[in-house]
Amino acid sequence: VQLQASGGGLVQAGGSLRLSCAASGRTFSRYVNVMGWFRQAPGKEREFVAAVNWSVGSTTYADSVKGRFTISRDNAKNTVYLQMNSLKPEDTAVYYCAGGSNRNPRNRDEYRYWGQGTQVTVSS
Repeated sequence: VQLQASGGGLVQAGGSLRLSCAASGRTFSRYVNVMGWFRQAPGKEREFVAAVNWSVGSTTYADSVKGRFTISRDNAKNTVYLQMNSLKPEDTAVYYCAGGSNRNPRNRDEYRYWGQGTQVTVSS
């Protein structure tokens, strides 16, 4: 399974971006039941942002992004999206998509597959 993230960029505070993560590989449906987004700011740990259950579409979010970010998936395209609205400077980070067969979608150690990361920079 390979994950390819895209959509990052530079945006002013209050603006929006949409990240995409396309999954490929014949074993995707066998080994992945959760897709998530994490982010890592300079000097900080990689933290959970949002996740979606691939089968039923249930979602979960970090408190810091709840109400501003929306995760969704397109099963036909094997793609997960992260719509980010009302962006703040503290959202600046490299964003990573991840996939796995997790029990806990918030636990980064349970994810088996990771994308390469895409930079999001929010200016004040």
